[in-house]
Amino acid sequence: MKISTKAIVSNSDMIKSYKSCREKAETFGKIFVLKNNQPDAVLISATEYEKLSELIEYIESLDESERSAFIEALPAVLAKKG
Repeated sequence: MKISTKAIVSNSDMIKSYKSCREKAETFGKIFVLKNNQPDAVLISATEYEKLSELIEYIESLDESERSAFIEALPAVLAKKG
């Protein structure tokens, strides 16, 4: 996963300026929050959350064999994206 340095904020920035962090999350889909220069949390936009929720619901609707086929196909799909 590629992470833009523009999508990284410090924990103190999140506390001091939540609104601008939330706006960044909307722009980038998600931002990564660091505490003591270590990953601490991820803030995702409502739009990104809806997309993830739809994907999770779709996967949960599959029967076991369909789910297995879906999971097996993921590495090929991700390789094409990269």
